[in-house]
Amino acid sequence: MKVSSRGEYGVRAMVALAKNYGQGPMSVAAVSKASSVPMPYLEQLIGPLRRAGLVSSTRGARGGYQLTRDPHEVRVGEVYRVMEGPVAPMECVSEDITEQVCPLIPGCETRPVWLQMRDAIVSTLDSNTLGDLISHSPRKPARVDVAVD
Repeated sequence: MKVSSRGEYGVRAMVALAKNYGQGPMSVAAVSKASSVPMPYLEQLIGPLRRAGLVSSTRGARGGYQLTRDPHEVRVGEVYRVMEGPVAPMECVSEDITEQVCPLIPGCETRPVWLQMRDAIVSTLDSNTLGDLISHSPRKPARVDVAVD
């Protein structure tokens, strides 16, 4: 299983917002700079994060985006699923039961290893929060200029 740039960039953008938590909204340009996510791509990622309730937006001169909850309450798995969908190293073991369509499921000898892999990935994603990521960051959190474009 490979995480796409969508998943990677979504998590990086959320980490940038987590570092700025409690300091007001960040402009898209500021999030882009802090996360090294290209601005045109970031603009595509913010919408799903907002619709999922992970990010809120504020219009106006001091507007931008911010987390809707404390970084220690936002699990990396939540962000991953918004960006990538259900965890599914194989269709037959997707978190989304409706995607488990293989006719070999009832007697499949290999399915247990794929289930174990899925469960390990889910455990890793869901046991880490954005707060954990920023507290283990090798870089010190720095206030990013939140000026609007």
